[in-house]
Amino acid sequence: MKLQILGTGCAKCNALTMATVKAAQTLGLQYELEKVTDLNQIMSFGVMMTPALVVDGKVKVSGKVPSVDEIKTLLA
Repeated sequence: MKLQILGTGCAKCNALTMATVKAAQTLGLQYELEKVTDLNQIMSFGVMMTPALVVDGKVKVSGKVPSVDEIKTLLA
């Protein structure tokens, strides 16, 4: 499973990264985590508000930091 965090490295982006890692580890998933900070790459996903979570190439959430439980639902 490929997880991508889209954002410029702000506090919300870091919070999303930590919550995503915790959710994936709680579920026992094997995953690859990539942080995408390049604005052109971020816009290529159609994302206008960061942070955003992309799972296997599909944008699952953008513009907010969901709870660990919400992320677990998105990953399951």
